[in-house]
Amino acid sequence: MIWILPAAVGALLLLVRRAPRTVAVTTAAATLGLAVWAAAARPVTRFPLVFTSGFAVDGLSAVMVVTVAAVALAVLVFATGELREARFYGLMLIFVGAMLATVTATELTVLLMGWEVMGAMSYALIGYWWRDDDRVTSAGVAFVTTRAGDLGLYVAAGAAFAASTMQSGTKSGGQGGTQAAGEVLGLAGLAALPDPWLDVVAAGIVLAALGKSAQLPFSFWLSRAMAGPSPVSALLHSATMVAAGAYLLLRVQPLLAATGWAGPLVAWAGGLTALLLGGVALAQRDLKQLLAASTCAQIGFMVMGSVAGGAAHLVAHAAVKSLLFLGAGAWLTALGTKQLSALGGAARRYPVVGASFAVGALALAGLPPLSLWVTKDGVLAAVNDPWLHAVGLAAGALSAAYAGRALAAVWRGARTDGRPLEAFSLAPLPVLAAGAAVLGVVGLPAVWSWWSGLLGDQGAARADAGTLALSGTLATAVLLTALVVRLPEPRPLANWLGLETAARTLLWRPLLALARAAAWFDDRVLDGAVEAVPRLGMAAARLARTPFETGADGVVRAVGAAALGLGRLARRPQTGQVHTYLAQAAVGLIILAVAIALVR
Repeated sequence: MIWILPAAVGALLLLVRRAPRTVAVTTAAATLGLAVWAAAARPVTRFPLVFTSGFAVDGLSAVMVVTVAAVALAVLVFATGELREARFYGLMLIFVGAMLATVTATELTVLLMGWEVMGAMSYALIGYWWRDDDRVTSAGVAFVTTRAGDLGLYVAAGAAFAASTMQSGTKSGGQGGTQAAGEVLGLAGLAALPDPWLDVVAAGIVLAALGKSAQLPFSFWLSRAMAGPSPVSALLHSATMVAAGAYLLLRVQPLLAATGWAGPLVAWAGGLTALLLGGVALAQRDLKQLLAASTCAQIGFMVMGSVAGGAAHLVAHAAVKSLLFLGAGAWLTALGTKQLSALGGAARRYPVVGASFAVGALALAGLPPLSLWVTKDGVLAAVNDPWLHAVGLAAGALSAAYAGRALAAVWRGARTDGRPLEAFSLAPLPVLAAGAAVLGVVGLPAVWSWWSGLLGDQGAARADAGTLALSGTLATAVLLTALVVRLPEPRPLANWLGLETAARTLLWRPLLALARAAAWFDDRVLDGAVEAVPRLGMAAARLARTPFETGADGVVRAVGAAALGLGRLARRPQTGQVHTYLAQAAVGLIILAVAIALVR
């Protein structure tokens, strides 16, 4: 359970706040060492929870834990030059721990725990500068949007729980049934669920994954996430939260295939996101917004094809996108701007950042022989639908267009202004640039065979030489065009397809109106009904008092008056004189004697 180390140290940093930079970087380095060990040793940990739960490292999660840990180390080293607060490093380490827990979880319950903590940490990190109302609002929009998708994971877990309970009840009423249910609730057993639970679970997982990975129609939250510090963007957009949805869809490929409809739905959602968000990226004038839209587009590629192709693209994209975001963050720190029009000559002014950024942008464009050129075509090689394949090719051309636009903006011109950057914080950039350049090696025939076998996707389609040559030529042509001439900006797409406006209009405002109506009904109708009960009781009491209580009070008062009169009469003989008492006794005896005589 390698996630425990970063999560525990992160929580400790939030409390102790001692030497946060050193502790965070050291912890990240140790986590990377543990990740490499776990990828080789493949540990498995099981424990009783609702059912038998646990964590395990297999082929796909081995790739993910190393990728997450490596990118986290690079981002935290870079962040030492921008942020120095223990709160930041503590939140980042917990965020990394939650992602590691998510990718190693073997069962929906523990996966959901890591998923939730990751979402909470992303909210805290996006709104890290909490005194800025706009940033806090952006964090809230991102959190609510992803939470809306996350409801699908709860539905999936509930449906899997119900199905597994029913199955265990029919098979065995004892402990063996519980164990069987636990196995069905595990990620590996979801494809064996019966109808209609199979479709419900698949729908819930698809909804949650598309929301987490900012695929259509959830993409706009990633634009809002740009309000956070640049290291947060670099980690969130490359190997952690946004990649979590793609990872989950790759993990449950057997489930998607078993439904018959979920696999094509996910592939088309990814393809359309890659195409439309590529257009959004091309329309941006803010470098971080351009990179954010391109993240949505590249995640779309990951879920279009096979597990082997998607995982290869995920790993290569993690290196590329963390590199590009760190470069953007370095320029934002040094120059105080992220507008493309104001970044002219930034690459020349800071050559280490500029050269590294150039490698990342060229890889993002799909330029041969860099990594995404190979991995993107590896994804498309497994796409059998010709229309979807055409969408993927068009999206690839757009990748070259927006990457070329960003590259031209930072290299054209010359400048001498800007504050110096800390050399140590820039050390990860050349390393990430090397990864962005060479990770496409998985596309080589011998390596691809090992890679697909590692991921349990034996026989996965690999891009042939003709396809690679065609895509490389197209990417090169589009890239050169973007560098030489100013490409038209599709300004209608600049507001992220109006997705946030649509969500506010179609969902948020109606929900608020419904909530206000429910509150009015509660306050006026329900509370009024409750308050009317004692009022009616008091009125009934007053009505009952008028005819009955007055007479009863009169009788009581009459009895009391009569008793009082008798008491006054009885008091008169009580004079305190002995002869008076003797006379009274004599009179009494006489009366008694007369009475006896009359009776006889």
